[in-house]
Amino acid sequence: MIRPSIVWRLVHINWVLLKHGLDEVILATHLFRPLRFILYCSPWHWFRGPLAPRGVRIREALEELGPIFVKFGQILSTRRDILPDDLADELAKLQDQVPPFPSDQARALIEQSYGQKLEEVFSIFEPEPLASASVAQVHTACLHDGTEVVVKVLRPNIDKVIRRDIGLMYIIAGLAERYWKEGYRLRPKEVVAEYEHTIHDELDLIREAANASQLKRNFADSDQLYVPEIYWPHTRKNVMVMERINGIPIGNMSALHAARIDMEELSARGVEIFFTQVFRDNFFHADMHPGNIFVSPEGKYLAVDFGIMGTLNPEDQHYLAANFLAFFNRDYRRVAELHVESEWVPAGTRVDEFESAIRTVCEPIFEKPLKDISFGHLLLRLFQTARRFNMEVQPQLVLLQKTLLNIEGLGRQLNPDLDLWKTAKPFLENWTRDQVGPSSWLRRLKKDLPAWSEKLPEIPMLLHTVLEHAANDRLKVEWHSPELERIRKQILHGQRRSRDGLVGAALLISATVMLTGNLLAGSGSGSSSSLLETLSWVFGSAGVLMLLRAGLRPRL
Repeated sequence: MIRPSIVWRLVHINWVLLKHGLDEVILATHLFRPLRFILYCSPWHWFRGPLAPRGVRIREALEELGPIFVKFGQILSTRRDILPDDLADELAKLQDQVPPFPSDQARALIEQSYGQKLEEVFSIFEPEPLASASVAQVHTACLHDGTEVVVKVLRPNIDKVIRRDIGLMYIIAGLAERYWKEGYRLRPKEVVAEYEHTIHDELDLIREAANASQLKRNFADSDQLYVPEIYWPHTRKNVMVMERINGIPIGNMSALHAARIDMEELSARGVEIFFTQVFRDNFFHADMHPGNIFVSPEGKYLAVDFGIMGTLNPEDQHYLAANFLAFFNRDYRRVAELHVESEWVPAGTRVDEFESAIRTVCEPIFEKPLKDISFGHLLLRLFQTARRFNMEVQPQLVLLQKTLLNIEGLGRQLNPDLDLWKTAKPFLENWTRDQVGPSSWLRRLKKDLPAWSEKLPEIPMLLHTVLEHAANDRLKVEWHSPELERIRKQILHGQRRSRDGLVGAALLISATVMLTGNLLAGSGSGSSSSLLETLSWVFGSAGVLMLLRAGLRPRL
């Protein structure tokens, strides 16, 4: 049952659209289209005064509807390839020019969080906001030691507003899954759940501060990106104090040209920063609209607003990198195979048909500058292709797709001739080589070595326990998959054989651990190293003999 508050919210949304002269939006929907005649027959429609430009009306309506609608407008503002200039210019104001809430409220919220007067924390606090966005606003201030800072404070009652709109989105998503034939594939409820998790993260400024600290560490030695310092003693759940930075807003093209910034290098550096965050660090800024990015006079990126950060699990990270490389190399069959392997499309999908469909979409875009490529149109075509093959939306990738669209929007503004493919391909090739090569194997071994060293003294006792239980027929193994259940039945029919096999496997594992640890450590005394090497070969030989006795052939 739909709650009364949700019904009222729907009524309010329609009222705001009518209030701002956007009644054509309501009457263009399938539900209300038959009622269009009412508009033209209404006296209030005949006698109302001249309307503001449509861009202004849309922006003001989104501002009045609240943070989720403002976020939607921010995303659209970066897509000048799909929006007219008048709309894009107006929506760009949503990035940091949302109407602020009164400074008296901001002051009261900060003092309540600190439990003391504002003057006891800051020597200067500017009541006029420096910037105001959908979730919070920022004031400049100065600490008592003279450090210039910015103070970010959440809007009052913002969590209540967001919960209400998220509830509305869940209702719409549920209706889509129930009545729209594509609903099951697009998984709207899961997408809303992912967005809910993301937007609620923005409401915890301690989390945002921690995100900023992590990103700063990731780029500590970089000359490409600078992240401001967080002042933790003055940071609370709804208040964050951060170093004040000075730079040129990345959307201010005239100022960037006046500062003699190399736009070609700046755009290429932005692409590299994005792929570095996604694939090297697996931790990326997922709200990279122009209001959150500045440029220093030296051409270095300066980032703010770390409320939305994205991560990927290792499997998705691997498949994404492999997909990108396959796209860059025009290996469409590999792209199709990766989609099947990752289960992004059903297992029974014909690879050759999927390959042909992807080739049809992607081939026309290669060897074109960014100004001639629209990722918005490309994604639309890919979604149309995916629908044919029942490809499901991956909610965990929604943030990445949104960020990629933001990057394209920035790149299009900075350097329309940027070749995204040539810029990104070398980075991905190096990353892939680093992940699968010998250096990656050694790095993982070195990482695991301390844990191995800690467990190594326990192995003889564990081995003794296994052997004692096996000798007394008290060795029990539980299996939970059909294949392992089949193996379990075989073990029950040949207890002695399985016992020998298990003991042999334990001996081989022990030998491998000791030999690898000895080779990697390489810093112990000669006698202890020789003893470990001897024991590893003794255990390994005994393990092979036990496996042969059990009728198994170890692969060496």
